[in-house]
This record gives sequence, structure tokens and C-alpha cells, in this order.
Amino acid sequence: MLSLTRTNSPSGERTNPGDGGSKGTSPPREGWWSSGAPWIWLNAMAVGIGIAAVAGLLGLIATRGLAHFWPADVAMLQVDDGTTLIGELVDIEFTDPASFEQTGQPDSGQIERWLLKTGNRRVNGPDFRWVPTASVVDRSFPSDVAVFERTEWGNAYGRISAVYEDDALVATGSPAWNELQSRLERVTELRDEIAATQARTIDTVNYGLERLRLEKRRRVLQGINEASDIEEQERVLMATYNEAESRLRALSEAMRRDAVEIVIMDGRSIRQPLSDVIRVWRPNAMTVGGKLLHYVRSLAVFLTGDPREANTEGGIFPAIFGTVMMVLLMAVIVSPLGVMAAIYLREYARQGPLVRLLRIAVNNLAGVPSIVYGVFGLGFFVYLVGGTIDDLFFREAQPAPTFGTPGLIWASLTLALLTMPVVIVSTEEGLTRIPRAMRESSLALGATKAETLFRLVLPVASPSILTGIILAVARAAGEVAPLMLVGVVKLAPALPVDLNPPFIHLERKFMHLGFHIYDVGFQSPNVEAARPLVYATALLLIVIVIVLNLAAIMLRNRLENRYQVAET
Repeated sequence: MLSLTRTNSPSGERTNPGDGGSKGTSPPREGWWSSGAPWIWLNAMAVGIGIAAVAGLLGLIATRGLAHFWPADVAMLQVDDGTTLIGELVDIEFTDPASFEQTGQPDSGQIERWLLKTGNRRVNGPDFRWVPTASVVDRSFPSDVAVFERTEWGNAYGRISAVYEDDALVATGSPAWNELQSRLERVTELRDEIAATQARTIDTVNYGLERLRLEKRRRVLQGINEASDIEEQERVLMATYNEAESRLRALSEAMRRDAVEIVIMDGRSIRQPLSDVIRVWRPNAMTVGGKLLHYVRSLAVFLTGDPREANTEGGIFPAIFGTVMMVLLMAVIVSPLGVMAAIYLREYARQGPLVRLLRIAVNNLAGVPSIVYGVFGLGFFVYLVGGTIDDLFFREAQPAPTFGTPGLIWASLTLALLTMPVVIVSTEEGLTRIPRAMRESSLALGATKAETLFRLVLPVASPSILTGIILAVARAAGEVAPLMLVGVVKLAPALPVDLNPPFIHLERKFMHLGFHIYDVGFQSPNVEAARPLVYATALLLIVIVIVLNLAAIMLRNRLENRYQVAET
């Protein structure tokens, strides 16, 4: 058959081979729309908008969250009604005057108002107040105003008047600041010693006494009445407990020795025990270097401390630990199960209607709402599997459940089921891309099918396997709905890992960053105080997911480069 394709003559004219070389008319040039260039530009624009939106969102979260730890200056406001307000300027907004009629402002234009964190919630009511700027007569930043971070009732703001020891005046005026710092260091050391005694002695003794109680009841259920050895161990533990309790009582009395007198914004003087004070600083008198050091310390406390004040104060270390441990445990569970399922479907199962039906079911499972997995995990893992384990191995603890209650292991298994379709599909796609000739070459050289699978097929498919695990980790770290049913709590009394045997307690409940964000953002009794912590915790969760993903991506890239070189 003759080709009808037009070719260019040496002179640049188009000729048709079928018309004897006669000149032909050139077709119209391809239009810009039909070339597809607009769609390329639209796709590039969509990608750019998406990247800008993500960057803007991360910037907003980082700015709102990280700025919370900077020691803001404390302002003193003189209001036209004669009152004096002391606090940190948190926010500025412009509002409709119709919603601000109680201020007596005119009903034209918009009113600017400041959100002031005045603290002193125990004696002065709410610790956040909106102040119309038009009512402010004078604003100053006194260098002697101090901020007291307390174990409860939030921050306190005021001037240091005097320092007392057992109701005896120790220092007043300017020397009171240095005296306060030295005594606060002593209180901090005592507080750390109390925490160490509680964790290393009291908690250990209580754990041992509970194990002895269960052992005694187990013997009773077995018809064994001999328990003299258990009673002797109980006496030893109780002696240790009484000694530690006396030590804690003495430390607590020593902590309550010192107090500081604070003059708050309404002119009243309040006596603040130093046992309830964590830190004191004067932000208006701090240099930039001092503020930077304070910022680093505050950030370290946030990352390593325990939460306080209904999770609106303190740190989030238990939530960080619980999130990372749950994700790692989930990855350990889902990786072998998902990979083995994909290997069976691709390498061993006879391809037919049943296998196709299984693949459809796996793909559909990826779209099931996560709360459904939570209900399934509660019913199957917690009540059925956990209850059966309690009946078989922990009869002495009943009716109190051991494994028949939500916990870390059940949350990890539930999320493993939730993310398993992702691992199966990704692994199966990686196995599909391996040429059949590689398998046949291995078999022709005398390798068994198992050797071919483990030494050739799986290493080459490992990048795809890691891709599935990356996606599973990213989804599991941000899930909240199923965890509310199978193990996560607002405040966990103990970490899943401690010094008590068996050292890893998978049956315990745990804290999670995602649920912590939900709890602080929507269940907090003090919304304004919790708002910065929501941003900071969200930023930390994003960072953890990015770090876990980057680690897996780096490993995947190394494997891709290795086996790409091996193939070539």
C-alpha cells in the first residue's frame, strides 16, 4: 500500500509522493488549543496553587503554634473607668459596634479591641478579656511585672512584693527577686525528687502489690491455700511503701515552706505558695538572648513534659510516645500480613473469578470509613479476642478486664486492618511489574520457587512494598475516629513502657496526638488558652508524619538505586 504522508522537498515545498512531485497546498498549522498546551499550563497552575495552599497552611500552623512559647511582653493598661489591667496582648480584631453596645462606643464604623490574657483566674475570674482600644487611656510595659507559671489555675501576673518562709518575712522590694529565684530552684529540686520517688518507688511497689494480690487469688481459684511466701513479700513491699510515703510527706512539707506575695492588677496582694509555682520570669526586662533561651526551654518542656490543667498547660510527651509507638507497632503488624497476602494473590493463587473477587474486595475495603473499623475492632478484638484471653489466662483479675478492654495492642491491630488494603495493592503492583523472564531465568538456573521469591522477586519489589508502608503510616498516624473506640484516652495514667516487668504493657490505654488535638480544640474548658496548643500539637503531628515518611522514602530510594543497578 502506498503511503500518503506528505514529505518536504529539498526546496522546502511540500510534495505528495502519489501526485508525481507536484506542489500541494500545506495544511493549516496546529492550533494552540488543539496542541494541548493550555492543559499543561492549567495542570501546572493547579499544582502551584496546591503547593502554595499547603505551604500557607503549614506557615499558619507554625506561626500560631511556635509563637506561643515566646515570652511576650506584659502590658499595663489604664482604662477610662479607672481600672488597671495587666496581661499579655494575645490578639487584635475589629468588630461591629452593634455587638459591643455594652462598651458605650458610637454605632458608626468598626471598633478595634484587644484580647488581653490577664491570668489570675483563681481570684479575678476569666483569664482572657476583650478591651476596646478606645477605652484605653494609657499603656505601659513596667519592667518589674512578673509572670508566674503555676501547676494549676493558669498564669499569674503581678509585681513581687515580698518573700516569706513559714510566714516569716525574708525579703522585700528589689532583693525579693533574687531571693525568689534561689528558693524556686530549691522547690524545683524537691518537686523532681518527689516525682522520682513516686515513679521509682511508689508506682513499683503498687505494681508489685497488685501482682501479689492476683497471685494469691489465682491460688485460691486453684484450691491452694498456702500463701505464706506471698504474705512475706507483701510485708517487705509495705515496709518499702511506708518508708517512701514518709519521705514524700517530708518533701511535700518542705515544698510548702516558702511563699511569695504578689500585687495583682486591682491592687490586692495575694500569697502564692512556691509549691504551686513552676517558673517565674520578667519578660519586659529580658534581653533578646534571654527571651531566646526562655523560648528554647519552653519548647523543651512542651516536648518532654506531662500535660496539666485539662491538657491546656504543660507538655505532650505521653501523646508523642503513644503516637509513635502505635504507628511502629501497626507497621510491624501490617507489613508481613499485607506482603504475604499480596504474594499469595500474585504468585501462588490460581488466577480466576475467586481471585478477581478477592482483589475487588480488597480495593473496596480501602474505601470503608475508618469508624467502621473502630466498631469492628471494639467488637472483635476487644470484646471477643480480649475477653477470651482474660477467660483463659487472667481469671484471677476478673471481673476487672486485662486484655478485654481498649488498649494499645487493639488500636494497632485495628489500624493494621485499616491500612492493609494499601499495602496489599502496592505490593501486588510491584510484583506485577517484575518481568516473567526474571523468574524463569532463576528457575532455569536451578533455583526453587521459594528461593526465586525471597532472593529475587521480593528484593526487586521492595520499593513498592515500602511505598505501601509509607502510605499506611501516613494514614494511621492521623486517624482519630477508630482510636476513640479501641484504646486512646484523654489522659493516660501511665506509659505503655516502664520499668515493671514485662516492661512493655500493650494492654494499657494510651494518648495520641490526633485525639489530643481534638480534645484540646473542642473539649477544653478554656478555649483561648488551648488554641495555641492546638496549632503546636498539629505542627508536631505533621512533623512526625514527615519524619517517618522521609525515613521510609530514603530507604526506598536506596533500594531502587541498588536493584536498578543490579538489573542493568
